[in-house]
Amino acid sequence: MKFKAEIDIMPHKELLDPQGKTVANNMEHVHIYGIQDVRIGKHISMNLEAASESEAREVVETACKKILANLIMETYTFELAAAE
Repeated sequence: MKFKAEIDIMPHKELLDPQGKTVANNMEHVHIYGIQDVRIGKHISMNLEAASESEAREVVETACKKILANLIMETYTFELAAAE
């Protein structure tokens, strides 16, 4: 079966996000007002084949834990759907 995973990786809320802070501080320079906080992370789309949805979830979990996210500084969430 083919699956598509949509993965979001974000810095832990407790950690400073210097890139997000810079973007938030510069919004007024481009006439965008009312922004209070910006957090910047990454989004990853992954296509994979697996025998079942549970196996596909396990593959995505392993990929996130071992290579895609730095678990000391980041958290991840993902959605998995059957691909066509």
